[in-house]
Amino acid sequence: MISMLSFRSLPFSLQVVTFVYISSSTFSSLSHATAPHFHSLQALPPSGNIKEVKYVVEFSLGSGIRRSEVEVPFGEPVETSSLVLAAERTYRKDPLNGFKRYTGGWNISERHYWASVGFTAVPLFVIALFWFLGFGLCLSLICACHLCCERHSYGYSRTAYALSLIFLIFFTAAAIIGCVVLYTGQGRFHRSTTETLEYVVRQADITVEKLRNVSEYLASAKQIGVDNVFLPSNVQTDIDQIGTQINSSASNIADKAVENKDGIQDLLDSVRFALIIIAAIMLLLTFLGFLFSIFGMQLLVYILVILGWILVAGTFILCGTFLLLHNVAADTCVAMDQWVQSPTAHTALDDILPCVDGATAQETLSRSKEVTSQLAEVINQVITNVSNINFSPNFKPLYINQSGPLVPILCNPFHSDLTDRTCTAGEVDLNNATQVWSNYVCQVSADGICTTTGRLTPDFYNQMEAVVSLSNGLITYGPFLVELQDCTFVRETFSDINKFHCPALQRFSRLIYIGLVMVSTAVMLSLIFWVIYGRERRHRVYTKRLAEGSQMAKTP
Repeated sequence: MISMLSFRSLPFSLQVVTFVYISSSTFSSLSHATAPHFHSLQALPPSGNIKEVKYVVEFSLGSGIRRSEVEVPFGEPVETSSLVLAAERTYRKDPLNGFKRYTGGWNISERHYWASVGFTAVPLFVIALFWFLGFGLCLSLICACHLCCERHSYGYSRTAYALSLIFLIFFTAAAIIGCVVLYTGQGRFHRSTTETLEYVVRQADITVEKLRNVSEYLASAKQIGVDNVFLPSNVQTDIDQIGTQINSSASNIADKAVENKDGIQDLLDSVRFALIIIAAIMLLLTFLGFLFSIFGMQLLVYILVILGWILVAGTFILCGTFLLLHNVAADTCVAMDQWVQSPTAHTALDDILPCVDGATAQETLSRSKEVTSQLAEVINQVITNVSNINFSPNFKPLYINQSGPLVPILCNPFHSDLTDRTCTAGEVDLNNATQVWSNYVCQVSADGICTTTGRLTPDFYNQMEAVVSLSNGLITYGPFLVELQDCTFVRETFSDINKFHCPALQRFSRLIYIGLVMVSTAVMLSLIFWVIYGRERRHRVYTKRLAEGSQMAKTP
């Protein structure tokens, strides 16, 4: 079916969580499925009412082909849906919709998306629940038997004692290795995510800076002129209007970047702190548990068993949570890769880094060309009507004692329809205009009259040089404004993230997940063998004392 992406408002933390893990991977067995396939879209001829037309959509879902009809006003285009990102990857069971498959694609603002991706972590949550209830029940039974049942003599097995000690040492070592892996992974992951975040913010800042530079160039064009000849009033009005739009777009990008940066950085620091605390606590718990078990400090062992019982359950829950984020991250990488193929489509990625409005970008480019063209006309008017005419001394202030060769006019880079124009003979282009015009500058007296051969006073030349510099600046930003129309800067940002940042983040996030699984599993089994080894050690001590007592009784 065709579905529109929903953009309902959820807490910003959900949006932040996704961007933190923008480049992680996941286990395809928990998240991949097959999306429905569309066969045809056709229009049926109107029946009776020529103002409406029926559109028929055929698609396959499962083993059958379904058909759907919709009536729309005749002659009006059918509204196209937003681009569904990572549709195949996010085709998961949705517990909020009767465990039907979720078809809305990657959308961090859709609660059904979060429900479907959260369902992939259910196995780990179930393990945590079974561990908490099962081991808690076992501890209760052991305590009940210890308090209510009479103690009987028991034997001692060297094999059981040795095996329990070997397994205790093995799982203790595994827990320590898991803590090291977890600590190493979180450090590298935090560094990589921080670098990714800084890259995104840096790209946004560069774009904002260029937009504001264009706005400043346009605003400066209103104040600049040659011999009191300025831009026409209608052009100045256009500059005011486009300046407002440019500043609005720049502020939107800057606000999104700052908002995401602050929230994501706080979350990154919180995640890092939590993982470091978990690694430290589990390492300390494992070491103390092993030490107390070896020295037979049973009361302390039992206290650590109860503490570890709760911590292991919490660690399994954290594993599930990280797997959820793992899958969201992988979805995000796929979504970014697909969005790069259709960058102008409206998608949920707009919540992370928005594009500049296409109309604003086009209008900015048009106004930039118009201002450049009008500034060239301003210079050429002064050259043609003042500098290149030999006025008599009676025509002040136009008379400056012009003499010598005529000043070449400036090549206008655009036609009146703002298409590119080729320079003709006798014109100088913006690249070398000031250098050529410097040969036509005369020396002036105190009242501004040329005292040497020339047609441009130093003031005229400086004003013309400023206009050329401003025009060159606007032309320099022309390619940037063209790129804004197809959202090139966002496409390049997401493409670079997917190409250069995703692989590293994928490795390090997997390292964290492996570390969490190792720690939780090893500590869980260590708890069991603390109890088993403590029991076997008591049996060994009891048997040894019993043997010593029998030996002493036999000795006369």
